[in-house]
Amino acid sequence: MRRWSLLLVLLVASPVLGQPAKARGLNTEGFRLYQEGRYAEALERFRAATQANPRYALAHYNVAATLGVLRKQKKVCEYEAYPATILEHLRLAVELDPKRLKRAQEDADLDPIRPTVGWQKLLGRSPTRPEDVPLILQAVDWYGPGVGVYGTLVRLDFQEQGKLVLKRKKVSDEGLTEEKPLAGTYTVKGNTVEVTLPGHDKPLTGSLTPTGLLTLQELGPLSDAPSECEA
Repeated sequence: MRRWSLLLVLLVASPVLGQPAKARGLNTEGFRLYQEGRYAEALERFRAATQANPRYALAHYNVAATLGVLRKQKKVCEYEAYPATILEHLRLAVELDPKRLKRAQEDADLDPIRPTVGWQKLLGRSPTRPEDVPLILQAVDWYGPGVGVYGTLVRLDFQEQGKLVLKRKKVSDEGLTEEKPLAGTYTVKGNTVEVTLPGHDKPLTGSLTPTGLLTLQELGPLSDAPSECEA
């Protein structure tokens, strides 16, 4: 009997078993701070909750949502509020608790990640499924590689009915940038994309890779992530 009593005491005192309670407490603190608009402090608590219990779906969700708010506030670099980071926590939250996906679809805090391949994948779409490729192209904001302090100079916006707009920034000798939109058209066959633009003798051909990277001649690889915090 004494052995069982000792074992019970050890189990109750175990730091492993105490982690879920600690995580819930940290998450509750974070939610209070979030409601008060103290998002940076809330993020710290939510992150601590995920560290205390890596399988705590709600805490992962709250990290994603709070990063979304900070991204909206243009505090990307300060708090590493990158789409990939937000999506990773959201993916974990949905994996641990599938009901979180419905909540995410209605949550304005997560609006910054809607135009990404990662969000499309959470919705069940895949770059390897031919019927999904046009939907992904239209739903995602496509960015070219960053160029130092100027950031992303090329953006591509696929629209319905085979229309698109290429937005390309030009850098002057004084270092000023000017964005000039150029309307064009596109076609999709399987995962192959063909873009026709005024002033180009031939269409630009490329493809949407399984990882969600869009390769197009002359424009280079385009992704759903703008160049940020690299200057």
